[in-house]
Amino acid sequence: MTPYTIPNLLTAIRILLIPVIMVSFLTPYAGADIVAGLLFAVAGITDAFDGYVARKLGQVSRLGAFLDPVADKLIVAVALVLIVSRNPIWYVTLAASVIICREITVSALREWMAGIGSRHKVAVSSLGKVKTIAQIVGLSMLLFREDLFGLPIYRMGLVLTGIAAVLTLWSMVAYLQAAWPELLARDENVK
Repeated sequence: MTPYTIPNLLTAIRILLIPVIMVSFLTPYAGADIVAGLLFAVAGITDAFDGYVARKLGQVSRLGAFLDPVADKLIVAVALVLIVSRNPIWYVTLAASVIICREITVSALREWMAGIGSRHKVAVSSLGKVKTIAQIVGLSMLLFREDLFGLPIYRMGLVLTGIAAVLTLWSMVAYLQAAWPELLARDENVK
């Protein structure tokens, strides 16, 4: 199968948007934050569709299965770093730290579980999907920063990102519980 499939191109767009979002957010011109927030939202929308399109068109690939979670983690980590750089207060920093640490932990757990043939035990759950939605919407709002039609977008983003951080911990605990028997299993080859 060619790597140039629609789902892989959607994922590539998400990766290519990372430096554009960074430059937009760091540019000291009026409206730059709004552009960064909107671009992040577009990236989130591509994340919602690439897997669906891959299954619908029969274009599921190993490359896509690898690139999709990498793109997700990269763009979220960069957005969190940008947001904390602009507003390094404790609760923003805490939420960012929780989300980044969870992503690293769950990624490592999934890789290890795949290595022992038990990846299915830590497959993406409904809770993980709800977390992702809250995270993408919340981070888009935190990057956007400006009130819109009288709505306090930044404060709403803080609340959604806080909810995402709680869901992040909750889903991590659920994944660890699912993997716990495997983590405790005795293996004669491991020291």
